[in-house]
Amino acid sequence: MTTWKTTPSKTIDVDGTSFAYRELGPRGGVPVVFLHHFTAVLDDWDPRVIDGVAAQHHVIAFDNRGIGATGGKVPTDIEHMGADAIAFIRALGYEQVDLIGFSLGGAVAQMVALQAPDLVRRMVVAGSGPRGGGGIWKMPFIVGNAYTKAFLLRKDPRHFLFFPRTAEGKKAANAYFERLAERTTGRDKPISSQARLAQLKAITSAGMHAKDDLSQIKIPVFVANGDKDVMVASEHSKDMAARLPDSRLRIYPRSGHGGVFQYHHEFVPEVLDFLGAGSAAAVS
Repeated sequence: MTTWKTTPSKTIDVDGTSFAYRELGPRGGVPVVFLHHFTAVLDDWDPRVIDGVAAQHHVIAFDNRGIGATGGKVPTDIEHMGADAIAFIRALGYEQVDLIGFSLGGAVAQMVALQAPDLVRRMVVAGSGPRGGGGIWKMPFIVGNAYTKAFLLRKDPRHFLFFPRTAEGKKAANAYFERLAERTTGRDKPISSQARLAQLKAITSAGMHAKDDLSQIKIPVFVANGDKDVMVASEHSKDMAARLPDSRLRIYPRSGHGGVFQYHHEFVPEVLDFLGAGSAAAVS
């Protein structure tokens, strides 16, 4: 079976823009589309999560507009990011998908579900919260502090943003980065400065935006986070789950923003249970 380490990158034209993506897993049924985090490209998905879900489902991960090998410029609001994701999914020919969104990707997933409710069957939102959740003004300072520490200690900022600085958290962080390095050929292009700044602006704007009416999202939603998330407090995830008509909530202990990666051995089976084995055939 092809794995995330070896699956080739592909491109598709979406209204004149080339979108980069990878896919793996058994074809047929409703595909699972992954939406990734702030500053992430395709190579930043945890192989254990991707491969775990792809063992039972057709998985598609892509670089949204202006990210990695995808053309164009990153928009500065999550509504346009959601619209771009919808256009990409429809360009592939699918009428219905499941979504797994992490962090910023979780916010984009909510936009997809609100803008195109018939397109989404089920949704997993991890390390994320609702738009207008409050406290988001702190994000530039949190990110800036992490980048400063990372520069001084010659580490990736996600050591400080995704995992607690405990012995357990440091061990999980090291294991996570070892997994990210498993793919050695055909790697994605790094994120640009324009993309990084546009994403940060979009995140900040979303935090100060009016709250969305999440009662409009009628589909089942699995909400997950760590209990010590310095980027999106678990209280925001709890608030989002409470406002969704059909949700289940999982808060992983002694973990941070990357709790789903620290607990991938639990998260993946829970996602598979949530998505279910049988799904209606999708148009391809």
